[in-house]
Amino acid sequence: MTRTEAEVILKRVFKLEGFYDTQWAVIEKIFKGERILLIEKTGYGKSLCFQFPATQFEGTTIIFSPLIALMRDQVNKLKQLGINASCINSNQTLNENNRIISDAKENKIKILYIAPERMENAEWLETASQIKISMLVVDEAHCISMWGHDFRPSYRRIVNLVGLLPAKFPILATTATATLKVEEDIKVQIGKNVSSIRGNLLRNNFHLNVIEVKSEDEKYIWLGRNINRFEGNGLIYTGTRSNAEIYASWLEFAGIPSVAYHGDLDGATRKNIEKGLIENRWKCIVSTNALGMGIDKPDIRFIIHTQIPQSPIHYYQEIGRAGRDGKKTYKILFYNSVEDIDLPLAFINGSKPSLDKYDKITNLIKKKIMGETDLMLASNLSSMQTRVIIADLIEQKIINETFVRGKAKFEYRFLAPKLNYKFFEELRDAKLKELAQMIEYIDTKTCRMKFLCDYLGDKYSENCGKCDVDNDKIIKKVIVQEEWIKKLEQFRLNNFPILHFQSKDSNLINGVAASYYGFSKVGSTIHKCKYENGGDFPDELVQLVLDAERKHYGDLKFDLILYVPPTESGDLVKNFAIKISEYLNIKFSNALIKCIKTQPQKIFQNHLAKMRNVSDSFLYLNIEEIKDKSILLIDDIYDSGTTIKEIGRYLTLLGAKLIAPLVIAKTVGGNIK
Repeated sequence: MTRTEAEVILKRVFKLEGFYDTQWAVIEKIFKGERILLIEKTGYGKSLCFQFPATQFEGTTIIFSPLIALMRDQVNKLKQLGINASCINSNQTLNENNRIISDAKENKIKILYIAPERMENAEWLETASQIKISMLVVDEAHCISMWGHDFRPSYRRIVNLVGLLPAKFPILATTATATLKVEEDIKVQIGKNVSSIRGNLLRNNFHLNVIEVKSEDEKYIWLGRNINRFEGNGLIYTGTRSNAEIYASWLEFAGIPSVAYHGDLDGATRKNIEKGLIENRWKCIVSTNALGMGIDKPDIRFIIHTQIPQSPIHYYQEIGRAGRDGKKTYKILFYNSVEDIDLPLAFINGSKPSLDKYDKITNLIKKKIMGETDLMLASNLSSMQTRVIIADLIEQKIINETFVRGKAKFEYRFLAPKLNYKFFEELRDAKLKELAQMIEYIDTKTCRMKFLCDYLGDKYSENCGKCDVDNDKIIKKVIVQEEWIKKLEQFRLNNFPILHFQSKDSNLINGVAASYYGFSKVGSTIHKCKYENGGDFPDELVQLVLDAERKHYGDLKFDLILYVPPTESGDLVKNFAIKISEYLNIKFSNALIKCIKTQPQKIFQNHLAKMRNVSDSFLYLNIEEIKDKSILLIDDIYDSGTTIKEIGRYLTLLGAKLIAPLVIAKTVGGNIK
């Protein structure tokens, strides 16, 4: 097929006039059965490089992508063009996924998006052998490299499938961000004879700025004063889930339509926010790095980072999600030289588990073949730590992956080598150097866009003429007025975090906390009472919790007040719940007890262990008083929410009509997604 012939089809099927030269170069190689790594900036049109040839092949093109939002968006657009496309992911029901798999086996699907985690399932591997696969695409290919900025263990399993394919089978890997080192590693993973095509990364419409601040308060105040000066809407990126909620609540308090987005939200809520972003429902969405990749909205006008990213490659990836229409777009990075380095350092230092944790998993597998869930429970490690360790042990040929009745299990290899932990130290050192480069970006005296392009290996970069350095407009100080200080203090006294509980499995509804544990003086007051013999929680906390209850639950009527039986804090929560019941004039009950001894939830590192710790551990001594009742459930601190979920499940079984959680403080977690 010539380019001219292809562009006739392109216009008819995709309603586009023509290919970019690079797009056609990639497509020609795909038609020849070659393996290609395409490195092009966000918004360039990388997806067309595989979508077009996919429509010309007889079988099904499989695209591995970690981005559920991208899957949904691209599948909808392809269907609108009359192209039969589908996706398989964890947000869909088992029946939905099975129906799509059945259609793929019958060659009814032209383009199939799949989350890489499916490779962990032996049933999927068996299914793949029954699908007529015409091309394989690895999207966000930097995830396949340990040196990449977003390495994911599940991506390594794709390599196993690639290794089984014929030499002349077309494979395309795409990414917007890859250093030269990551580029070479991706090529090694994909196999022999991989050619790479690297585009120009310069973004002429970007206005890059750094604002140096002395405190977190200055970030809040600058945003409150200035966000409405930007045209259109945009994204604000934060380092943690709790910060996403706090910043979104602050902007709402300041009269700026905003919403928080992060990994704790259920699938339906995330879908609604993604749709709202496209429809411009809010001035800004405040998010962890969970949002943005794959969102096809070309007119996002600004991106603001409240926290320094771990590397220039992280930063380029995230700012690339705005201004894809080529119009003026602002990128602002806040930086507090005293505090802001702590969070990325913590993430880097925690990116690989300690050596003793590798030994723990290895010794467990030495004793018997185990699956991921069994390993999590036996080791008391988090799910992410367990997955990283498993991937590393497989990579270093210390364990083998096998499948028992369709489930992945892991067995120790005979004469396995010792773990090469030195490699992980080298990886950590490399990440620390990347963070140092990010600090260098902040302090640079040369063009910021050229700095980023040079870092990413773009040989054709030049000064942008639009950043604060090129225009000599670097902001070194944030002016703070007294009225904004007072407004921020007022916000702290009225910011009541939502606790996300609602599900179809119980009558537990979304709850509310009176504050964040580390956001105000509330945390220190709780700590003094619980761990320093400070006596009952003071009346100021009672009043704060009553304010939260009034604002969140409004006119909702409760029949009964219960409290979460403590593990180690005596009668503190009980006495507090009694005070709440007296103020609200709602009946108090002491009938919810623990029927088995549990351990403090804080000692467990994963949700499975937390669930097992409290499962079936509660008993209600007067069942008759629960049926058809609306219950206000009191606790002091919300962390994982596992205990409250178990109580909600149990009370639902007893016939409770509604269970509404009300706690003093929600912990400020460190999870970035």
